[in-house]
Amino acid sequence: MSLSFGVKSSLTFATVLCCSVAMGAQARDTLPPKFKVDGQTLIYDTEEPEENTGKDGARAEIWEITEDDIELFRDILAANPAIDRLQLNSGGGSVYAGETIAEIVLEHGLDTWVVGECISACVDIFLAGEGRQMTLGSQIGFHQRDWAPKAVQGYYRRWRKDEDWATPFEFGSWIYRDTQAEVFLHLDYMLDRGVDPEFAIETLKTPPHDIWFPTRLRLIAAGVLREGG
Repeated sequence: MSLSFGVKSSLTFATVLCCSVAMGAQARDTLPPKFKVDGQTLIYDTEEPEENTGKDGARAEIWEITEDDIELFRDILAANPAIDRLQLNSGGGSVYAGETIAEIVLEHGLDTWVVGECISACVDIFLAGEGRQMTLGSQIGFHQRDWAPKAVQGYYRRWRKDEDWATPFEFGSWIYRDTQAEVFLHLDYMLDRGVDPEFAIETLKTPPHDIWFPTRLRLIAAGVLREGG
C-alpha cells in the first residue's frame, strides 16, 4: 500500500540541482527551502515558516516529506560527500518518501539529529541513523499510519484494472491483507534498527489524529536514541 502516490519527481529540476550543488559553497543558495548544507550537516526542515501559512492555517504539500525530495537527497549527498549527519525537523508526510529517504540515509551511513520535532514518516528517516540524538526541548512523535479516503479512492480507480479488482469489496479485501504486511515490515524495520520490541508495538496504539511523544529517558531505554558506532 502506498500512502502517497501519483506525485511525479521533477527530473529537470533535480538535474539542474545536481549541476548546481557541485559548485560547492555557492550551491547552498540554490537549494530548495527545505534543504540546507551546513559544513558536514545536511539540514532537512519541512516545517513551513509561519509567514507562509495560509489564512486557514493549511500547510502546503511542499512543506511536508514528499516524493520529490527523494532525488534531491541523492543529488545533494552525491555532490557533498563530506556530509555525515542529517538534521531533521518535520511533522511527517509521504510514508513512501520517508521509507525511501531512510534507505538513502542507511546507504550513506549518516548520523541523525532532531532539532525541533520528528513525527510520523520522519521517524523512519531518523531511525536510519547510525547515531541518533535530539536536542533538549525537541520531540519525537509516533502514531498509526493513515490513508485518506480521497487517496484510497484514487488508488482504486488507478489500479483496479491492473489488479483485476471487480468490485470495491475485492479492493477492500486486498487492503486488509496489504495493511497487515505493511505493519509487519514496519515493525521489522524498527527492530532491525535496534528498537525495543515492546516499545515498537506500543507505537501502534496511538490513532492517526493523535501523537505520542515519549520522554527522552524512554526513547533512550527503547533504543530510539543511541550513540553512533
